[in-house]
Amino acid sequence: QLVESGGGSVEVGGSLTLSCVASGDTIGRYCLGWFRQVPGKEREGVAAIGRTGSATYTDSVKGRFTISRDNAKNTLYLQLNSLKTEDTAIYYCAKAIDEFCTRGEYNYWGQGTQVTVS
Repeated sequence: QLVESGGGSVEVGGSLTLSCVASGDTIGRYCLGWFRQVPGKEREGVAAIGRTGSATYTDSVKGRFTISRDNAKNTLYLQLNSLKTEDTAIYYCAKAIDEFCTRGEYNYWGQGTQVTVS
């Protein structure tokens, strides 16, 4: 089970830190990702981090968002800085089926946390 927290409402230019805590299974061996979705639009991959910490980002968040993980705490993070109105979405964390984010397949998802930027 994955549970996100840390969403909220912020002003343009503000920051938030999202957390995703895993229970029931260790996530240390797997690629983890953050996704976001706006109602009526397709879900978008935001960032992913492999087992050893190698991270990738979608172009629109590069330089503003940082994904990180603490395997000892079974927790995934997403630091959101310099937020824009277009970052408004529901953010989901997910666990992939592989270690290094090469397959792009995720089999466990959180329930989502709302981020609103205005």
